[in-house]
Amino acid sequence: MERTKVKEEIIKLLNQALQLEHAARIQYLAHAELVSGLNAEPIIERLKEIAEDEKKHEDIFRKLISMLDGEPTMSMAETHSAKNIQEILEVNLKDEKHAVDVYTGILKRINELKDSLPYEHLTLEHDVRHVIMDEQEHISELKILLSRTD
Repeated sequence: MERTKVKEEIIKLLNQALQLEHAARIQYLAHAELVSGLNAEPIIERLKEIAEDEKKHEDIFRKLISMLDGEPTMSMAETHSAKNIQEILEVNLKDEKHAVDVYTGILKRINELKDSLPYEHLTLEHDVRHVIMDEQEHISELKILLSRTD
């Protein structure tokens, strides 16, 4: 595949990831404002910390898109509302799993196209892999929080 087409494909995939991160950050911040009750404080704190992680992911995806001479999107994916702590944790857990699935697909595609990206492949692979690892950590943390709200 022609190098220009490869870069365009990866830019498109990274922009989809960026949209997910935009939405995730906004969603976590909004959900943090809805949490109340006896054990609310640590959950609010963790939701806000995860929102900060999502902002870092946004920055990573923007950097990678720029590295490929692309234009980072300013739009975001769909957000999901929730009414209580249980729903908030469940919705965000589902979204984190979706993000891991999407980013794993992006990582696979980057590796399939690595011969067309000789000067970018390792940076792309490294950064996307680290975002996946962060998202997997969020999944573990949300599962722990969910087990404590029962």
